[in-house]
Amino acid sequence: MSSELTKNGLLIPQDPFLPQDEPQGPVFLDTQACLCALRGTDDIFSGESAWECIGNQTQGVYQVTTGKWFNNIGNGSLKNDLGISDASNTPDTSRQLMYDGGSSSLVDVVLGNLSVWDQACTGLNRSSFSTSYYRASDQLAKNNTPTDAAACWRPGAIPITIQQVGDWQKNGCNEGFLCANNTANSLPQFCPPITDCQIARLAGLTCSTGGFNIGMGPFEPVVCQQGYYCPKSSGGTEMLRCPTGTYCQPGAPTPTPCSAGSRCPEGSTYEIFVIPLIVLILADVLLLIILLWAFIRKRFFRKRTQTINGIHRGKSAFNMAMTGGYKPLEDDHEMVPMHATYMPGRDAWTGFEAALNFPTPRSSTSDISESDFTPELKAFVESMKRATDGARFGLSFAYSNLSFQPKGNPRPILQNVTGSIERGSLTAVMGGSGAGKSTFVNVLMGKVTNTGGTVMINNVPGKIKKYKKLIGYVPQDDIVLPELTVYENILHSARIRLPRAWKDDDIKAHVNSVIDCLELSHVRDSLVGSVGKPVISGGQRKRVSIGMELAAAPMAIFLDEPTSGLDATAASSIMRTLKAIARLGISVIVIIHQPRMEIFEMLDDLILLANGQIIYEGPEAGVRDFFENVGFQFPTHSNFGDVVTDIVTGNGRAYKKDGDISKDSLIANWAMSRENSDIKEKHASLRYSKTSIAENNNKNRELLRTRGAPRLKQLWLCLSRAMLQQWRTRTAFCFEMGLASIAGLLLGLAQNSKKGVLFTGIYNAPYDVLSLATDVKSVPQLALLTAIAIGLVAAAPGVRVFSEEMLLYRREAEAGHSRIAYFIAKNLSVLIRMVFGCMHLTTFLLILAVPIINWGTAFLANLVYFYCIYGLASFVSMVVRREDAPLIATMISLIVGILCGAAPPLSKVIGWHMEWLWRLSPGTWLAELYFGQLVSPFRYLYNVDLAAQQVGFHLDWNWRNMGIMVAIGTAYRVLAYLGLLMGSKLRI
Repeated sequence: MSSELTKNGLLIPQDPFLPQDEPQGPVFLDTQACLCALRGTDDIFSGESAWECIGNQTQGVYQVTTGKWFNNIGNGSLKNDLGISDASNTPDTSRQLMYDGGSSSLVDVVLGNLSVWDQACTGLNRSSFSTSYYRASDQLAKNNTPTDAAACWRPGAIPITIQQVGDWQKNGCNEGFLCANNTANSLPQFCPPITDCQIARLAGLTCSTGGFNIGMGPFEPVVCQQGYYCPKSSGGTEMLRCPTGTYCQPGAPTPTPCSAGSRCPEGSTYEIFVIPLIVLILADVLLLIILLWAFIRKRFFRKRTQTINGIHRGKSAFNMAMTGGYKPLEDDHEMVPMHATYMPGRDAWTGFEAALNFPTPRSSTSDISESDFTPELKAFVESMKRATDGARFGLSFAYSNLSFQPKGNPRPILQNVTGSIERGSLTAVMGGSGAGKSTFVNVLMGKVTNTGGTVMINNVPGKIKKYKKLIGYVPQDDIVLPELTVYENILHSARIRLPRAWKDDDIKAHVNSVIDCLELSHVRDSLVGSVGKPVISGGQRKRVSIGMELAAAPMAIFLDEPTSGLDATAASSIMRTLKAIARLGISVIVIIHQPRMEIFEMLDDLILLANGQIIYEGPEAGVRDFFENVGFQFPTHSNFGDVVTDIVTGNGRAYKKDGDISKDSLIANWAMSRENSDIKEKHASLRYSKTSIAENNNKNRELLRTRGAPRLKQLWLCLSRAMLQQWRTRTAFCFEMGLASIAGLLLGLAQNSKKGVLFTGIYNAPYDVLSLATDVKSVPQLALLTAIAIGLVAAAPGVRVFSEEMLLYRREAEAGHSRIAYFIAKNLSVLIRMVFGCMHLTTFLLILAVPIINWGTAFLANLVYFYCIYGLASFVSMVVRREDAPLIATMISLIVGILCGAAPPLSKVIGWHMEWLWRLSPGTWLAELYFGQLVSPFRYLYNVDLAAQQVGFHLDWNWRNMGIMVAIGTAYRVLAYLGLLMGSKLRI
């Protein structure tokens, strides 16, 4: 027979507090809500007095004898007219009995013969149950409403049984719930909530009073109070306060131990991460101390070096003992006035310019005596001899019928170019815009391959690219690292490009000699600075750029517009230095435009181009006679450089009143000239044998094989330089850490009101009807905000990793630096930046938002996402202009963050068949990881699989999510590296 009653045609659960019959004597409710009554065994008033307990009160305790029986301890019976709450008679619970109808006596119980409700009876009085029963009985006796037996607190509400007796006996109270009044005879029920509680449930809150959760009826289970736990071992009847060192979220069946170093006082609902905060504070304090120490040391060092006896004295880089001693320079030679007729005496020349007194190498068959060298020149020449494995270390170039026509271009850029550049000469390539100057120089340097003709190095044909390590190139712009000093810029180039067998002391000695010869000793330890914020002068920057090539001990140097952007005095100083370098035997080739007279007269040879063909090639001293022979007149006291530039650009009418002055006529005139014929005869007379070619190739192969540091060493050198750059840009680092801290604080404050409760799902069956308003969006939204915050913090710094150095990278790559070593080093150098930024953001976020997630897991997930954003920003910096890259990278990182599956939810995206697009975003994998970490632990309480289905995430892909984010970040870097290799071809 069911324990439910019929009311208005509806079955309603039994209410054990509501008397079904008027009590005839002592009665009580036992611990299983069975009604126990004292009565006779044969009849209610006859037979032996004993206690019968029944679970199904609808049967009537005085009408049936099928319940569980207990002997009476006491002498009372119903005949004694005992009261309902009489306690003088109690059941003997040591022996459970049942009524045997055949013998009309009580026998030992056979549980299988009892109903499921009667089997649960214990005969032990539960005073709280009995008190409610007594009050209800009294209220009924007085014809009052039995409020103490109300099944639901809402007036007129009818409860619904939500757990059947079989399920109750098998599973008991659901884990995470308090079932204080529930038994097999008072099964869990659902009651319609009162209005205030309904509002609370719709807001996702549990109805409570006095700070404790309450049900809507005496038999409605309530989720365990936060700060407390309801152990499963108690059957859901106990709620214990969370002990110190643990925390308890709502519905906790057991207290969760705090992580090592976290703070969890008694009754905690979340843990406070103390150790990460202490580590962060200590790291920041240590960093602040280091910054203050560096600032004080810098100021003290500056005063010490700038004020010695009231006079500025720069540190000489040269070893005084080695050179015999010489005075440090006190004046910048860029400030020495120059006039057309001024030629200082030998004693006035210093640095490289001391070599101006030497004869041109091609005009002298004998080597210069080392006794004629100044100490700094002697040291430089000795290094050059050692690096080039010979006394004569220049390269000569010879080219015949040289042409170059790019694919898809209908016209050649170069054609019919024949000539030569002698070892140890200062040769200028001049011409108007589009004349082919840069292309011609690029062919000679091996940057581009000629499509026609031949090029010989030292009169031996071969591939020019293999000489790349022996050729230096100084671009028009002074491409140096502003964060490094003069010495550091030049030293890095030397360490990368000098022979790998050299010891570091030898490399430093060579660098010191270069700095001394370039007269940069007084600014040796000064930062180079940028063009916008210069530290040294423009002429000194140009010398540093030249020094970076000389540090590699080149046998030839090409320079693009070396005087561009310099004043006249500085330009003359630079050209004197270049001419002096050529005197030492190094071939110097410059692209120059409209030089002043003093500079023009310094040139040894000229190569004049127009429309990709030669107009004149030969000594500078013969250019006037050549053009005057074809009708041009050079005005007296004119700047021959300007006159020549006007002529070769087709604007020479002022110098030739009649006749053709076009570039085509000039090209034709050169083709028929005696000078051109002499050059062709010279090329025709060149003879070389296979033996000489083999010997030359073997020598060059050995020389080139030993040039340049191994890749691993280059990786270390580039990493050391990059880390030094990070240190020099520490102000930007501090701002980045501040931004990360602010982002973490704001996100934490936004989530703080939830006290770590970021997920509310549907309760596990059969208690799902008791569920509150679900919240499956807070976790994805937290991931969304975290992804956006990391994008804002990391995108712009990620762009600066490469975008500020693209020109420098190209210069170094063309000089033979390892591209992969540079790329890996730059990525490794920002790892500390990423770790510190992630630590600031994660620590403040978790301290304020207090999500139920391991700090290490959250930190690692955020760090991997930092890794992705830095990689994405690096790729953007390769394909977008430098000016636009920070903004575009930030915008793309925001888009990537939004595509995390929070809004729209990934489940809806799956319905659009667009999941693949969202899965390309690392934000989706971050959100899925957060969802799995914050939702899976509540599987005992909620239907988390249903929640995962609602949002479209997987719950157990934690390490897969982490690994895929690493893969995406690495893929971004692979694309960035490909962009780096392709250069400006991808840039938009």
